[in-house]
Amino acid sequence: MRVTKSANGASRAMRHFRFLAVGNAVSSYGSYLNMVALNLFAYHLTGSALQTGLFMALRLGASFLTGLLAGSAVSRLDRKRVMVTADSTQAAAMVVLVLAPVATQSTLLYGIATITGVCATLSSVALRSSIPEIVGADQRVRANALLVTGRSLAMVAGFASAGLVIATLGYTAAFIINAVTFVFAALNLARLPISTRRHAATPTDGGAGEAGAKRESLLGAQLTALRFLKAAPILLAMIGLRAIDGFGSASHNVGLPVLSSTIDPGNPAAFMSQFWTVWAIGSILAQRAVAWWAKRSDRSINERAFAVGAIVMSLAFILAFTTPPLLFGILVALLAGIADGFTEIAYTSRLQTAPDEQRGYVFGFSAMAENFGFGGGMVLCAALMERMSPLAVVAIFHGLAIVLALAFLAVLVLRRRGRGTEGPTEPEPATTGAPVPEPAGGVPEVVNRPTGPTTERSEAGT
Repeated sequence: MRVTKSANGASRAMRHFRFLAVGNAVSSYGSYLNMVALNLFAYHLTGSALQTGLFMALRLGASFLTGLLAGSAVSRLDRKRVMVTADSTQAAAMVVLVLAPVATQSTLLYGIATITGVCATLSSVALRSSIPEIVGADQRVRANALLVTGRSLAMVAGFASAGLVIATLGYTAAFIINAVTFVFAALNLARLPISTRRHAATPTDGGAGEAGAKRESLLGAQLTALRFLKAAPILLAMIGLRAIDGFGSASHNVGLPVLSSTIDPGNPAAFMSQFWTVWAIGSILAQRAVAWWAKRSDRSINERAFAVGAIVMSLAFILAFTTPPLLFGILVALLAGIADGFTEIAYTSRLQTAPDEQRGYVFGFSAMAENFGFGGGMVLCAALMERMSPLAVVAIFHGLAIVLALAFLAVLVLRRRGRGTEGPTEPEPATTGAPVPEPAGGVPEVVNRPTGPTTERSEAGT
């Protein structure tokens, strides 16, 4: 029997989550500031573009490899403790870098790259898999919108202030600020009376229990995730599409500096700053609109909405690289931000319909796929841009995402029509136990009904 809290309990859970979202936004600001500062510091110390590239590659590689085991870790460990430890570890790493002798800092950078990549992925997987247990399945869309809004604001503030902080206060101040943001997030989360797991981890057929997880290898963790996803192939297809979206994101991230230098050779940073500012405004507008809608509706965002959002987002980024007139360019950047913010919420909310004991594996597998798409895309797009125009590269990778999203959408429509002929009812998404089996006509569309946050607490971000 499902146990739910009263309306007051649900309201209290959302209030606690708002504090968590603030801490997440603060640490995200530090992360974006640090992303700029560490990359510049690596080049400052080594004077080598190759060494700087290796530093960035190591950070991405650590994130990818951590995704392989993150699902196993957050499925058997206390998720709140995982997030607090991850933030504390990153803060300690920044302090060590600041206090280390200059002669050893260039060597320490590689350790810092590994630590930040590992901790960021662990914290993200733990947080995203915990949200339905913190606020309740019916409130997860609002909660996701809060998180994404905070991260969007943090991204703009972090990137915008990085140059000013480094120029006026220096690298040491930037690293100290970064450490303070992580300490704030860790202390903020540690004091919150939240539950991040429905019940204690128990052995499952997939080995998700504590004893099984301890023995899992990198391959074993992925096989466990795939066994869970086999019962919900729609989620597996969404993760695959998200990985391809990663290639598209890599293409416009690599291409924007090149495009900016073409548009304004004297001040290329101006165009990039304007584009990302408008993009962030669009993303925040989408997130607030979704949060408003979710508060007034008991329906969730389904996989069809995710596919449509992915198509619109990719089209907008392709249009942005055609160098449209100023007003149209602003509208395109705004549309890209709106679609990007909406798609992020739709994707996360849909994956969170997986049962609690499986959700960590699902998000760990997703983190691995997303990091593979973005990291691999950065390398491939950078190589292609030596021979092709930014527009051509962006059109290829975002065009591929559009084609696959259209195919995904077509399959969903056909399966929906098949279900309409056979007439099966749509089951409520499972929040505990084994995944809901598929009807003969295909995977059921999940429509959430209010359940409220659970009262069970067995305590197992940013």
